[in-house]
Amino acid sequence: MTKRITIRSRTQGLHDITGEVQSVVRDCGARDGLCTVMVQHTSASLTIQENADPSARRDLEAWLSRLVVENDPLYTHTAEGPDDMPSHIKAALTATSLSIPIIDGRLGLGTWQGIYLWEHRRHGSSRNCLVHVST
Repeated sequence: MTKRITIRSRTQGLHDITGEVQSVVRDCGARDGLCTVMVQHTSASLTIQENADPSARRDLEAWLSRLVVENDPLYTHTAEGPDDMPSHIKAALTATSLSIPIIDGRLGLGTWQGIYLWEHRRHGSSRNCLVHVST
């Protein structure tokens, strides 16, 4: 079963989508299998990250922004603003798909893990993710 979920990411940063993905798993009735999530965009990505202390996510966001800076004079892809090319580079450096085991009808995430859409543009957008459940 494959379902498209739409996430409204209003701001740059990590947006928890664990609940939406778990809902797809629950709705399909899978007890054991594999859940694959893929973001259908080139300026956003996915990650599994700590879901308890938000400072871990803030530090990760700050680190990636220092690594990939805006307004680099070497960028030629700038038609959509100074965050356009950096968002593509950030997406290329991170993941556009994730695979998570399904165990007893639930995502096999660790205690402190959540699934995040990582919006790389300063002003978010509606982001589509495909969630595929195989048993």
